[in-house]
Amino acid sequence: MGEKKRKEAAKSVFVFGKKNYKFMFIGIACIVLGFILMSGGGSDDPNVFNPDIFSWRRIRLAPMLVLLGFGIQIYAILLNPDKE
Repeated sequence: MGEKKRKEAAKSVFVFGKKNYKFMFIGIACIVLGFILMSGGGSDDPNVFNPDIFSWRRIRLAPMLVLLGFGIQIYAILLNPDKE
């Protein structure tokens, strides 16, 4: 009888709840999308300058999306899953 209670008490409990994981995946998706938006814009020929590397998407939008994703990650970690 004592062994049964000890096994019940030793059950593995997840640190985060379903809500936390949902926000974590949203944050990861924002970070990945930001890095995808930052990529590209280079030139195959090193002697040719491509001004597309200074586009609004690469300079403003993508870094803000990455920072937003990290903010969502922090929120997901600090979120209390038991609180309604």
